[in-house]
Amino acid sequence: MVGLLAKIFIKHSEDTSSPQVRQAYGMLCGLVGICLNIFLFCGKFLAGTISRSVSITADAINNLSDAASSAVMLFGFKMAGAEPDPGHPFGHGRIEYISGLIVSGAILIMAYELVKSSVEKIINPERVEYSTLTLIILVVSIAVKLYMCFYNRSIGKKVDSSAMLATATDSFSDSIATFVVLIAAIVEKLSNLQIDGYCGVLVGVFIFIAGITAARDTLNPLLGQPPAPEFVEQIKTLVIAHPEVLGIHDLIVHDYGPGRQMISLHAEVPAEGDILKLHDAIDNIEHELKRELRCDAVIHMDPVVTMDEQVQLLKEKTISLIHAVDPKISMHDFRVVAGPTHVNLIFDVLVPFQYHLTDKQVEEKIKETVKKEMGEEYFCAINVDKGYVGEQE
Repeated sequence: MVGLLAKIFIKHSEDTSSPQVRQAYGMLCGLVGICLNIFLFCGKFLAGTISRSVSITADAINNLSDAASSAVMLFGFKMAGAEPDPGHPFGHGRIEYISGLIVSGAILIMAYELVKSSVEKIINPERVEYSTLTLIILVVSIAVKLYMCFYNRSIGKKVDSSAMLATATDSFSDSIATFVVLIAAIVEKLSNLQIDGYCGVLVGVFIFIAGITAARDTLNPLLGQPPAPEFVEQIKTLVIAHPEVLGIHDLIVHDYGPGRQMISLHAEVPAEGDILKLHDAIDNIEHELKRELRCDAVIHMDPVVTMDEQVQLLKEKTISLIHAVDPKISMHDFRVVAGPTHVNLIFDVLVPFQYHLTDKQVEEKIKETVKKEMGEEYFCAINVDKGYVGEQE
């Protein structure tokens, strides 16, 4: 149904990297979610009232809160699509992450209320009367929630939306919760066991875990998680494809919301090349990144000596010694300044986060290794970097 509505109402629906298309998908899913959740609330509330089941009534209220969450998601996508302004020059894309966090908060609140009411039902048990209509409503509810999980997860992955993925998680947890309620209804209908309250606690715990997971997935982009490895690989492949670029490092991706990335990187270019031609090539790469990946780019040129055989030999030797210290450490920006009595090797090393040695210890260990293997006349000037893309660059 959602796929058909997308084809009818969303222009260029396949261009999911477009901010306008993403916004349209988000608003469509939000509207469908509101309608379906209100439908489920009405059905379950009727079933819960007739059967006097606390778990079914709580599940109905949960669906009502889901309708509110869908409204939050719709509002979030609407606001996230607003154009940049003087107060927000990078746009409003992160509002989508905030809306996902609000949905996660709603999940946690409902989990708490469900556990609370279920414990009260355990303390003061009451016989629940389940009718055939009640069971049918529960089965239909499970099917609808699984469908909501399917389309939110599918479209969420397609448009890279943490808010939709959080909603998909919520829908799946709801389907499991309703399934547990259904099992409780069948058991109580076929026996004298009163397990409605216990099932409510179980459902509440499950929903709480789902809420924590959804909150983590929406908090990470706000706190500054590394970019997706596939996106990093796309950037590297595109830049390295230009013959003027010998290598890249210090890649940083700034995320201002889905489809609103800014990147900066250092591109190594031949020091002997024509500066105007190299600058023109770098400009072309920046425009290509904008066109192909829809991200603004700032590229810093690092000149690398390529015609001096002695410098190349020193570079290769230094790299091998650094790898001997630890293969996880890489090197870039290598320069040589030779004097009458000593040789300065100037370079940067990239060290993983949470490395077992401090930056100072890494620096001293490399210096000792170079002096021991290359001679006392070699001095290292080292700058220690950290990777910002979740891997060694």
